[in-house]
Amino acid sequence: MCRHLAYLGPPVSLASLVLEPPHSLYRQSWAPADMRGGGSVNADGFGIGWYPDDDAGSARSAGASVGRLPVRYRRSVPIWADESLPGLAGSVSSGAVLAAVRNGTVGAPLTEIAVAPYTKDQWLFSHNGLISGWPGAVSKLAEALPVSELLTLDAPMDSALLWALVQDRLHLGAPEAVASVVRDVAAAAPDSRLNLLLTDGEQIVATTWTHSLWVRRTTDSVAVSSEPWTTEGWEEIPDHSLLLATKSTLAVTPLLEGRQCHI
Repeated sequence: MCRHLAYLGPPVSLASLVLEPPHSLYRQSWAPADMRGGGSVNADGFGIGWYPDDDAGSARSAGASVGRLPVRYRRSVPIWADESLPGLAGSVSSGAVLAAVRNGTVGAPLTEIAVAPYTKDQWLFSHNGLISGWPGAVSKLAEALPVSELLTLDAPMDSALLWALVQDRLHLGAPEAVASVVRDVAAAAPDSRLNLLLTDGEQIVATTWTHSLWVRRTTDSVAVSSEPWTTEGWEEIPDHSLLLATKSTLAVTPLLEGRQCHI
């Protein structure tokens, strides 16, 4: 499985999120602590998406209808093999970031286009997990998408289909789009692992579905991650949950009826 994170708060360097912490995403790529039987090394690529902190943010807060467009940097090599990354990550700061390292599913393409984050308009998306019985188990769900969406998937793989399904439902609102996709895919393909992560630079929507997710809050920031990257301040999100966070708010709700979430 993969590892991913998202952050909203005061601008910080990409390096302070991805490279420098004692159990950073960089370290998780080769020494993950909680893969739950889904692989060991995340060496099949990495990606970082961030939102520039510029006048666009001020325009939006004043009433503009279009959010900032993210910048994305992806590679199909292990994160430790990119000699350009430390310089880039140390020189770029942002108040909204999504990043991932990849452990590719057997049979999936090992190319840059298969690496999260995926993006469209103001959105960044990542998937930690797999769809069991791919692709046959979810063929009926795929049939509900416009043919043009299927023909233009980012890559012929389960994560790209999940992203297409989420996009198709964003008119419902981001939390409901993500939650409904997870429920429908889990019903069609039991034993799937469906930790999804979505942001538009203002909110984070995430799910836990048979994999780990943690959250850390301060007075003006929120971070979510497959694994804590420091030793203090983190709370584990219960399995089968939906997380919705902004810089100052956090809500965790169950994805299954009868479950309760305490955080």
